[in-house]
Amino acid sequence: MTDRERLDADIRGRVREMVELQRALTAVPALAPESGGTGELEKCKVLESFLRRWGIDTLERIDSPDPRVPSGSRPNLIATVPGRDDTSRVWVMTHLDVVPAGELSKWTSDPWTVVERDGRLYGRGVEDNQQGLVSSIFAARAFVETGIVPARTIKLLFVADEEVGSAHGIRYLLSARDLFRKEDLILVPDGGDAEGGTIEVAEKNLLWLRFHTRGVQAHGSRPDQGVNAHLAACDLALRINALEAAYDRRDPLFDPDRSTFQPTKKEANVPNVNTIPGDDVFCVDCRILPAYPLERVRADVARIARAVEAERGVTIEWTEEQAAESPATPADARVVGVLSRAVRSVYGVEPRPIGIGGGTVCASLRKAGFDAVVWSRMDETAHQGDEYCVLENLVGDACVMALVMLGGADA
Repeated sequence: MTDRERLDADIRGRVREMVELQRALTAVPALAPESGGTGELEKCKVLESFLRRWGIDTLERIDSPDPRVPSGSRPNLIATVPGRDDTSRVWVMTHLDVVPAGELSKWTSDPWTVVERDGRLYGRGVEDNQQGLVSSIFAARAFVETGIVPARTIKLLFVADEEVGSAHGIRYLLSARDLFRKEDLILVPDGGDAEGGTIEVAEKNLLWLRFHTRGVQAHGSRPDQGVNAHLAACDLALRINALEAAYDRRDPLFDPDRSTFQPTKKEANVPNVNTIPGDDVFCVDCRILPAYPLERVRADVARIARAVEAERGVTIEWTEEQAAESPATPADARVVGVLSRAVRSVYGVEPRPIGIGGGTVCASLRKAGFDAVVWSRMDETAHQGDEYCVLENLVGDACVMALVMLGGADA
């Protein structure tokens, strides 16, 4: 057998252990304090015990202080398997945290207990992001079990806090430690499609805004005595939405191929119908093509808000709930080529680079100057009721990662 065949055989022979790990991780909800949870520490401890049991025992914890959780910190774990060449490492980065179960009526089983049915595993987190996490472990473990030395040192990075902004995850690591090198291959298996045929290399710039409009409360029958904050907020929302026509560039890398400015969350104002509200709060989700810097968007938003203030007699304040912009990973970057060849070899599909409107941890890495890509073969059931992962995807993705680690896709 060739080294690749031995690695594939080891991975494919461990499906039951993959399921065991999925069960153990799902049973420990790793929710951020923003979601009413206590963080990722207990889940990280479970993961560490499995890794040590399986011979992956070069482990390093880099914890981010967080007084909101009982432990006082949020864990980030690095597992290392030495390779022949340590000048260029293979990083596979996944996240420990999950989102809440949501409405239980959308589930056909307990979200925190993995159920296996029809070649799928059901449970909160089994796809987002435990599919990539488990696949990365069994790819690395195959080298330990077979004694094959990978071409490059393997670095498995399990981060905290991805679901609510990464302040205690990759953003903390980038500020606290010098972990990555320009020559490294960095894969984030946290998004993809059912065929495994898309490699995400770029993200739209992201800007979440929360607007607070203040007017004068009055009786519904006497609008002349008040200043309708809600009406002004509606005007403001429509004008910001109209920026979609002004930001008229198109980029076929993305779907949709344009910038979007969408009013979303609306907070309650007055509790009764016959009162004109003096306060109104709503949010806007802006996803802007990378060709447009956020400073331009901020300037346009300020111009629009001041115009509404002048015309409607209100005052408007706004805050940025989240903002992110980063360069793209070049479509011809080394990591794109190596991963493409591995995907082609394992799955028989021809991957293509794409951009997305969503945000991933890759944005932080790209902004720091590192080429990173998002890839996996998955049905994209993240955050849904009855979230599931396909068992064959667990296995196949591990085989892709092992081929990259082996160096078998370098040509």
